[in-house]
Amino acid sequence: MAHVVVLGAGLGGAIQAFELRETLGRGHRITVISDKPYFQFTPSNPWAGVGWRRKEDITIDLAPVMAKRDIDFISTGARRLHPGENRVELKDGQSVEYDHIVIATGPELAFDEIEGFGPEGFTHSVCTVEHAGKSAEAWEAFCRNPGPIVVGAVQGASCFGPAYEYAMIMDTDLRRRKIRHKVPITFVSSEPFIGHLGLGGVGDTKGMLESLLRSRHIDWIVNARVERFADGRAFITEVDEDGKDKKRHEREFSYAMMLPAFRGIPALRDIEGLVNPRGFVIVDEYQRNPKYRNVFAIGVCIAIAPPVATPVPTGVPKTGFMIESMVTATAHNIPLLLEGRAPSARATWNALCLADFGDGGAAFLAMPQNPPRNVNWSSRGRWVHWAKLMFEWYFLRKIRKGVSEPFYERAVMRMLGVTKLK
Repeated sequence: MAHVVVLGAGLGGAIQAFELRETLGRGHRITVISDKPYFQFTPSNPWAGVGWRRKEDITIDLAPVMAKRDIDFISTGARRLHPGENRVELKDGQSVEYDHIVIATGPELAFDEIEGFGPEGFTHSVCTVEHAGKSAEAWEAFCRNPGPIVVGAVQGASCFGPAYEYAMIMDTDLRRRKIRHKVPITFVSSEPFIGHLGLGGVGDTKGMLESLLRSRHIDWIVNARVERFADGRAFITEVDEDGKDKKRHEREFSYAMMLPAFRGIPALRDIEGLVNPRGFVIVDEYQRNPKYRNVFAIGVCIAIAPPVATPVPTGVPKTGFMIESMVTATAHNIPLLLEGRAPSARATWNALCLADFGDGGAAFLAMPQNPPRNVNWSSRGRWVHWAKLMFEWYFLRKIRKGVSEPFYERAVMRMLGVTKLK
């Protein structure tokens, strides 16, 4: 009997455990290690950041769910991975040994790389449900005494969709409160243009998102490098297409939310051959680490180099559709290895995003994620809002049931009218 450990229990780690249980059967042991006792549905955090969701709405206690699927669950968290010893050292001093491990930790949030940045500084965050809850409390106080807003994503960020979502959701909420006219909003991004999204744009995301920002009276600064935050002020340098300083901006704010750059978690960083200099796990086409051949990795924690350098550094997003395909590939490759065969399943690395704006939204589909693409599509409308609500309901339902139904693939197949994705 083999022991497979899944390190992390977020969007990727939870469904990885469920899918491994299906492909491995009951003859092998599976253990999930997380630093939290619950699953949190991260795509709902922008809603939670203005009080439209509470923590209990978008979290699920994982112990009973895992027990139902005969999966061991540890919520102590990992202090250090020792891949040469096939061992995970836990934060309580104990260790868990494994035959194979799937790293699905997500990232560490690099707020400390910019002075005054983050919930411990002068800005808010929607990166975790805890951050979003605190942001919602601050949002209520802000709405009682409104002023300027700065929102967006700093240099090195790779997840731009939630920045656009939160900007538009704040706009929607302010209009519902009838105080939008009191709030100047500036969108600040390291992207070379609006709608780049770390992907070079998808379909007409540039024109579509510029139009949406204009219609909502949201100004923007792109090619932006944030120098520091102070109490009520953001100091920003705008660069030209060659990366040279072009203009300095100082923006006052009464409320600010900027997405940070990511890096690998401390338990993985500086392990030679496992991670790159930022601490992201190096994987091959089968999601397997080239040095430690019994180590797989999926999701935001893996290393993907940007296909094209931008004037201000931007990362590559790992969307749910891509993560879902990584999960499936890994769930098929580990049983092959246990049978003494070579891995053969590859993730598709396509991107599907539903960005809700509170009263509408924007959607885009990139197949493959990086250009040139076979499918390069974007759209907008109220239907996206309802689709995101359905997505939330569906995903929370499948976590509660402990199943790994392929939501993204089914959705795309319906959109494209095909029977199988390649």
